[in-house]
Amino acid sequence: MILLDLSHTSHTQARTGIQRVARSLHAGLGATAEVITHDPYLRTWRRLAPWERENLTANGSAAVKRGAQWPWSARFTGKWRRKLGWGSALPLRLPEDATGLIVPEFFSPAVGLALPELRRQVRGPAIAVFHDAIALRLPELTPSKTVGRYPGYLQELLQFDGIAATTDDTRDTLVDYWKWLGVEDPPPVVAIRLGVDSLPTGLAAPLPGDLREPVILAVGSIEGRKNHAALLEAAESLWAAGRKFRLHLIGSAVPETAAPALARIKALQAAGRPLRYDGPVDDAALHAAYAGSAFTVYPSVMEGFGIPVIESLAHGRPCVCSGRGALGESARGGGCVPLDSVDAASLATAIGALLATPTKIAALAEEARQRTFPTWADYTRGITDWLGTLSRK
Repeated sequence: MILLDLSHTSHTQARTGIQRVARSLHAGLGATAEVITHDPYLRTWRRLAPWERENLTANGSAAVKRGAQWPWSARFTGKWRRKLGWGSALPLRLPEDATGLIVPEFFSPAVGLALPELRRQVRGPAIAVFHDAIALRLPELTPSKTVGRYPGYLQELLQFDGIAATTDDTRDTLVDYWKWLGVEDPPPVVAIRLGVDSLPTGLAAPLPGDLREPVILAVGSIEGRKNHAALLEAAESLWAAGRKFRLHLIGSAVPETAAPALARIKALQAAGRPLRYDGPVDDAALHAAYAGSAFTVYPSVMEGFGIPVIESLAHGRPCVCSGRGALGESARGGGCVPLDSVDAASLATAIGALLATPTKIAALAEEARQRTFPTWADYTRGITDWLGTLSRK
């Protein structure tokens, strides 16, 4: 029995990149894993309650908050059980046959402090999924709370028996950081690339027949490093030059760094530009948005992986994105327009060239359809196979 720590994901219905990885591992592991959480009110580890399990299968909604949500009843119950000394009482105590531990989330300080207690209850090795070090590399574009958390988080990763990075670039960043710190004998770090959802039949459909005013789709949270401000500037320059297209944005907004892009969206909409912003959407709406687009743009400056790039390609839609770092790894192999810089001028040039040449869009779409990607089942298999090769410290 493998323990799967979903302390954050079991308390939110949001579907950001990390939550999608966590939910996909949960689905892929099935009955071979027990999902657990650290309860900050009970102050111990435990199995999930029914309401927490329901969060793992929720499809999200437009009103979803990214942070962990604990209802007052759960807070009261945890404190009450702790005062009565029932922290390890059935049915919430952990299984006694735990042979391994997987932690796929960017975990909180409270979880980090509680990990040694959890490790003592697991006979086998423990691995963590490492998503990125963007908070260290681009602190000016990252929420301050995340920036402050990262040095401690990277130190806490040293207690694991192995680290599964999402890309070669992400792996190299972590290894180089530990070398810079002078860490001796760190845990092994391997790159296990993320998967993509299997598409319902027919959704990797041919391009829309009429490309005279195509829809350009951009999927990703609205935040500083996602670089929507540059995309919007590029779009406005093309609209002002008389180019015909509609821009469709999907993704939740991160309050601390989203304000400039959100203000620009409102201003462009008020000026009558063909710009649609939906916020977060469920899977059905996301699939429909890909199917209705001619191509996508992912303007992010830096990613640990960049799921929307391979999602776009899996739907048979070309993607304009950075050709550097982790995004460059996904762009290689066809179907993308990789850029050395994702500034407004470069984005406008790339988008304008595609708008002017529908045959280029069609050729890139065919390249995308010829590519294959690991599924989430493949990713889960890669994680568990590697876990089986590790020894406990």
